[in-house]
Amino acid sequence: MSNIVAEHGRATDVLGRAALRMLDGKWAAFRIAVFRSSFSRERRSLAADLLHQQVDTYMDELLRDGKDVPQSMNGRALCNQWVDDEWFSRDSTEDGTVFYALTSGALEALDWVQEMARDRVLVSESRLQTILNEVRRWALEASPDRRSRIERLSAEIKEREIERKRLEDGGEVTPASMDKMLGAYTNLLDLISQLPSDFKRVEEAMLEMHRKFLTEFRNDDRPGLGQMLDDFLARYDRLVMDTPEGRAFDSAFVLLSDEVLLAELQDNLRVILAHPAAEVLEASDVREIRGAEPALRQGTADVLAQLRRVNEAFGEQIVNRNVLEERELDRVLRGIERELVTWMDHTGPRSTVPLELLPPTLKVGHLRERPWDPSTVAPPPPLSREPAEPVTPPTAEELRAMGGPALDDLRDAVVEAFRAGDMDTVGELFNTLPDELRRPVEVLGLLHVVSPTGAFDPLAEGEVFEAIRPNGERRNFLVPAATLTPEQAAALDDPRMFEGIDRD
Repeated sequence: MSNIVAEHGRATDVLGRAALRMLDGKWAAFRIAVFRSSFSRERRSLAADLLHQQVDTYMDELLRDGKDVPQSMNGRALCNQWVDDEWFSRDSTEDGTVFYALTSGALEALDWVQEMARDRVLVSESRLQTILNEVRRWALEASPDRRSRIERLSAEIKEREIERKRLEDGGEVTPASMDKMLGAYTNLLDLISQLPSDFKRVEEAMLEMHRKFLTEFRNDDRPGLGQMLDDFLARYDRLVMDTPEGRAFDSAFVLLSDEVLLAELQDNLRVILAHPAAEVLEASDVREIRGAEPALRQGTADVLAQLRRVNEAFGEQIVNRNVLEERELDRVLRGIERELVTWMDHTGPRSTVPLELLPPTLKVGHLRERPWDPSTVAPPPPLSREPAEPVTPPTAEELRAMGGPALDDLRDAVVEAFRAGDMDTVGELFNTLPDELRRPVEVLGLLHVVSPTGAFDPLAEGEVFEAIRPNGERRNFLVPAATLTPEQAAALDDPRMFEGIDRD
């Protein structure tokens, strides 16, 4: 029999993955356009509210251009659907901000689209040379024959020494040709484009293992916390090594954490892009090659951040596990079991006990909203007796000195002074008034009287108002200088100007 059934099952499994589902269906082009416009290598995540608005804007632009979009859903609904379809991952920061990021499946699909859009021949000398170099290297590593390994190393060393001697003798240094470099660029772009999805798969694998691990930890009903912790901590130490993605990252972490190696990578990329063949590359391809080293650093940081979140969550589970409550519950259940055994010893096999699943409702007529306070019913303190000698009441002049401004007197003084043209400014007038009209409160009263005329300019140069308190103390106030024309002074004599103004 053929293996058609196995192949059919394998194909069904692959076609059901998120990457291929994203490239299938009526809205595949719309999804790819939105994802590529919203996310990039530099912009790996977006706040939820911002992405909802962007998707709505993209839909409006496509509609105006005559393109077909899912009009029955808005940006928020589409993002939620894409989370359910495993194309978006949704997470939140410590301050509660929700953000979206592309999953590894979505990144793989976008990589495929990018590769198909380049329209270049991938079978090149660079690609074949890479394969030959890798085969040669691993053949040397895998060979158990000591003599064979020595011969391979000697041949490689001899070849390198011959080339070095040629260069030392003044031999010509011939840079790679344009065709070779273009093939190398294509090969390099293909490898670099796979980095984001590779790192994202490692993150998702760790997150899935973490969820499974915490579920088993919560469901563990062993009474001994020490034995349970020993078991789970031993398994937690192998968390990274329990998945192929985790094992691959663990083996590559030594290289990813080597600062000297990463600095050398950045220098080599700079040399590669200095070749004349780089001038024919698209700007996006140059940015992708130049961003290889930052992509490695960012991917490593994201995986380590995910692992750190796993550590924190596992620590919280251990700390929040209340052993005392579990012991109390165990004690109650054992007491119920003892009472059940006693009851079974004194009853028949068909005896029943009426048992209510829920306790009866407690009927309470009234509950006090606050406890009784004796101070609320205490009598008021007794009134004090009048003093033997009557207190002398203040005079009318004393009360007047403590009252508000004399608006009528101030208005009359302003009208008389400026109608006759005896004064230049309001401040000069104030400084010539009697002492009883030069209290600090009279400054506000004078401003109140003159303000309806519009004579005061807040930006004008200030002048000093010399006020006199009832006790003889003098105070100076800086007020914008203002002057009145005879017409404005005459207008103040009209009582209609002060209608609706409180004069008390």
